[in-house]
Amino acid sequence: MRISEFRNDRARQRFLAAYEQTLAELWPGPRTAIDLPTSFGTTRVYRTGQQDGAPVVLLPGSGGNALMWHGYVELLARHRPVLAVDTVGEPGASVQSAPIADGRDGAAWLDEVLTGLDATDAHLVGCSYGGWLALCHEIHHPGRTASLTLLDPAGFSGFGPRFYAWLIAGALASAAPRPLRPGLARLIGNSAILETRLMGLMRASTGFRRALPVPPVFSDQDLDRLRVPALFLLGARSAMHDSHAVAERLGRLVPAARVAVVPGAGHALTSDRPDVVADHLLEAIGA
Repeated sequence: MRISEFRNDRARQRFLAAYEQTLAELWPGPRTAIDLPTSFGTTRVYRTGQQDGAPVVLLPGSGGNALMWHGYVELLARHRPVLAVDTVGEPGASVQSAPIADGRDGAAWLDEVLTGLDATDAHLVGCSYGGWLALCHEIHHPGRTASLTLLDPAGFSGFGPRFYAWLIAGALASAAPRPLRPGLARLIGNSAILETRLMGLMRASTGFRRALPVPPVFSDQDLDRLRVPALFLLGARSAMHDSHAVAERLGRLVPAARVAVVPGAGHALTSDRPDVVADHLLEAIGA
């Protein structure tokens, strides 16, 4: 099996230069960078916030890294230690060395990260692919975390034409002249394209070859194994799945979970409705 890596050294250097510049421009306040060895590669984690208490662990979506949380770090850091992760296999400062074949491998990687950070009773916050990883971790390593907050997580439908059309439209719109982007963002339902610096970083990652598993749909038996407090935030206009159908399924199979379908938001929930996401995050971590 392949691993995720840059096409060549030139592509890697180009991306890392853009990454370091974007990190310097966007990250609020002080941070400590930790390079943590795991069985699947070296994982970059940024630590900030309070020294004591159960940490908040932030997992980005597909194609992203810890920088996608830049607008939330300062708020969360007032209340908890914050650990923002560059997922192994995604374009960032982590370096993959062994394949991740499925959700069990992804859960094993995350468990090694949490163990290496001594992050007991952590509040896991995952967006899209990161939400899928957080759920896989709870399924395969139950009882290791305090709570899950999952923002439009993958794993509740296949990836159909609507989702791929949304991705392609977002990529094209992000390259449009800046005055046109707000209108295009509303048209396609993707406010992430207005994150100019992050879009620039994404363009710099075109030399990165991603080789991570496509999330399968969670079975009823998988969801029945959820025991920790879990909050699902779903974008009403999500291009990934039918959010109301997902909410109905979760209500039937995981009655203890809290589920909210957020009006006016799509799959890019963190940028579509940052006010709603921030309120729910603070409540979920007991701030």
